[in-house]
Amino acid sequence: MCGIVAYVGYRKAQPILIEGLKRLEYRGYDSAGVAMLRDSKLVIRKSPGRISALEAILDDETAAGTCGLSHTRWATHGAPNQVNAHPHTDSTGRIALVHNGIIENYVSLKTYLQQKGIEFRSDTDTEVLVQLISHHYQGNLEEAVRRALQDVRGTYGIAVLCTEEPDKIVAARKGSPLIVGIGDGEYIVASDAAAVIQHTTQVIHLSDGEMVTIWSDGFRTTTLDNVPITKEVSEIEFSLEEIELGGHEHFMSKEIFEQPDALQNCLRGRLDLTEGRVVLGGLANVSRELSHVRRIIITACGTAWHAGLVGEYLFEDLARIPTEVEYASEFRYRNPIMEEGTIQIVISQSGETADTLAAAREAREKGARVLGVVNAVGSTIARETDAGVYLHVGPEIGVASTKAYIGQVTVLTLMALYFGRRRHLSQAETSDYMRELSAIPEKIRRITAQSDAIKEVADLFKGRENWLYLGRGYNYPTALEGALKLKEISYIHAEGMPAAEMKHGPIALITEGMPVVFIATRNSQYEKVISNIEEVRARGGQVIAVATEGDHELKRYSEHVFYVPDAPEPLQPLVNIIPLQLLAYHAAVLRGCNVDKPRNLAKSVTVE
Repeated sequence: MCGIVAYVGYRKAQPILIEGLKRLEYRGYDSAGVAMLRDSKLVIRKSPGRISALEAILDDETAAGTCGLSHTRWATHGAPNQVNAHPHTDSTGRIALVHNGIIENYVSLKTYLQQKGIEFRSDTDTEVLVQLISHHYQGNLEEAVRRALQDVRGTYGIAVLCTEEPDKIVAARKGSPLIVGIGDGEYIVASDAAAVIQHTTQVIHLSDGEMVTIWSDGFRTTTLDNVPITKEVSEIEFSLEEIELGGHEHFMSKEIFEQPDALQNCLRGRLDLTEGRVVLGGLANVSRELSHVRRIIITACGTAWHAGLVGEYLFEDLARIPTEVEYASEFRYRNPIMEEGTIQIVISQSGETADTLAAAREAREKGARVLGVVNAVGSTIARETDAGVYLHVGPEIGVASTKAYIGQVTVLTLMALYFGRRRHLSQAETSDYMRELSAIPEKIRRITAQSDAIKEVADLFKGRENWLYLGRGYNYPTALEGALKLKEISYIHAEGMPAAEMKHGPIALITEGMPVVFIATRNSQYEKVISNIEEVRARGGQVIAVATEGDHELKRYSEHVFYVPDAPEPLQPLVNIIPLQLLAYHAAVLRGCNVDKPRNLAKSVTVE
């Protein structure tokens, strides 16, 4: 869960590497470093902390080279200090390597290399890899990398350079994303397209078990068994402006306020109101098979799992298909039953989430059709699933997901309507839902206009260290997601749960003044939620309610109310989450937290 940028070309590499690292800092920000080739010597600079700390130690010696590697780290093995920072070098000082992923058998490899007399300086699994490559090196860097990786168990995205083969970089991947940006006389290897977009929009995506060797005048791709392969060149679908702050203080703020446009982009071309049907081109090649689905399993992690819970309600409500939602991290370690007629839907913003990818592979191994719901075009999940639907919400930089969550819930709503229309929904019913869905972007704009008022409430409770989020039905997943947002970026302990479950134990936690957030919009369980609110108030809790516009009665039961426009019950998750995103954002800012780069978290979890 780190950022890699490597460059070979005719320009000075250092500015390109540093600029690329800054765009990838959301992927890891414990430490950073660069390795430059200058006059056939390696020049290494690395530092704990953010990219700015690395910039402060760069000098003329690093500035001249046209070939180099760089890395920003999210620590897995070893503390985030200067010694453990990447790039790592071998004991001879001729090979440098940057690495994303985890080498599972690094202990046995390290023992083997130590018995050969090799001394280690760091606590990382990555140093084992560079020392192993050096051990196999006999004048051919590609072959040394290939032989070393045959001994490795685990996941990796690596880039390697060697003083004896200047102006050459070898990269390889297994389970950790890598792309190659193709310029005119220059190439950039990166773990994310954000590091490439300023220089080129032409990229190739490496698949697992593939290697690439780049020079300033070309590149070659092979398998790890040295079989040449031809990679398709694709176009990056977002612009540089989309990954800039654009006047906002934080990416999270920008992405919250982008949600109306993001949702419109997600819906574009997918609603045929005349015919009353949902158009999902990504499912066209399996549409006949999907007409006979008897069961759906959704697997995801974190925020995507919460979107999946909304999907469970949607598929059972609108399509009448039994649906289960599983943590992807648990799904792969049991023996799931995938009988005929079962499909799996995997949800991941990045399309690279290691546990979700493993769950997809497990399901395919058992013969199930697997559909992907991802945002990143060309990602591994997008390539390995049988079919799927892209979110098209644009790049999301903030670690705490906002607009990707909205996109995931929207796509699952579209899929539920898609299935439902083929089963029992009439044309009129489907068209009504689609019209209501088309109105959601403007409703979100009305909610974000309340940002200042939500900030005032956040200011009142920012010092409270324990919060409770409660909801029923469709609003239960919203409670979970609201609590997660608060935990992720403000470091406040918050728990989300079904409102009815409060009486079965958690009510003991409620103390005088404790903030309790209720999602209490008008729906089929509204009166029961009012009863739960009264139970909290009777014990001194401070109620913050999300309510439907015009519901002035709820003010009698709540200290604070955020109003959202009315929407049909299946669509309420799309509007009800917005004030909770803003509440978490403002609480974090008021507490002085780094909103876009919360401690211990990384955007794309590409290791188990």
